[in-house]
Amino acid sequence: MNIHGLKLFYQVATTGSFTKAAELLRISQPAVSSQIKKFEQEIGVQLFKQQGRGVVLTEFGEALAEKAKNLVMLEEHIESFIEDHRLAKAGTIHIVATYLPANFLIPKWATTFKGENEDVNLVITTTNTKDAFEQLIQYKADIAIYGGGILERPEEVAWEELFEDELWFVVAPDHRYANQSISLADMMREPFIMREEGSSMREHLFSLCQTYQVKPPKIALQFNGINETIRSVMAGYGANFISSLAVREYVDSGQLARVYVKDVHIKHKIAICARKNERHSLLVQKFIEIVKNSL
Repeated sequence: MNIHGLKLFYQVATTGSFTKAAELLRISQPAVSSQIKKFEQEIGVQLFKQQGRGVVLTEFGEALAEKAKNLVMLEEHIESFIEDHRLAKAGTIHIVATYLPANFLIPKWATTFKGENEDVNLVITTTNTKDAFEQLIQYKADIAIYGGGILERPEEVAWEELFEDELWFVVAPDHRYANQSISLADMMREPFIMREEGSSMREHLFSLCQTYQVKPPKIALQFNGINETIRSVMAGYGANFISSLAVREYVDSGQLARVYVKDVHIKHKIAICARKNERHSLLVQKFIEIVKNSL
């Protein structure tokens, strides 16, 4: 198969225009049209169809464009890998992370790294677990920093655990259960302030209730953001089940208090994830070393 033709097709598919693709590639529009037609003849499948005065992708064309995207991303990754090795002090690292490490760990790591490598660009994306692994597998990211519970890991992903993060029950300092040891059933009678349905903490809490056959709590207030959730608990209403990374400083300063629930000890894994059997660039190796040295 003509790889050049495939990449040319991808440019037209993503820009939605033969003219725009020609401008980006700095060749004439007739040359683009001619090469696309030749590519269609080579593979024996129509990729574009007429619609009004323009053209749109056929159903097969849409599917091929999605496949071609992986090839283009891989090519860009290889080019970046070569450039990173050549320069060693300049380049870009693409990091994708789930919420907890992105908000409570990576800022410190990134600051330390930039202090030693000021010419390196760090591009950090915060997303959910599923999307983080998809971006890693599709070469949209060099590494993924994951924080969460035990999950089914994709076969393509290599996993290196950094440490475990405890999950805590917290309340306002003047709450009757502050710093007390109680049963899970008693804890679940309290109104809870939680993030939206689908959040990992909420799923953990309800899974915990199911495991111990305890009636789940009433979700009295619901927020989309973790900071709003924490502030509401500090204000004195309800309890929360949350990562210690997010609330440790508030507990240490006395703005929140822990509740010790008997026989409940749940931890999150914090891990660096990469594509299996792939050697890191020198820049990525430097970043990982800084992460490990900070623990």
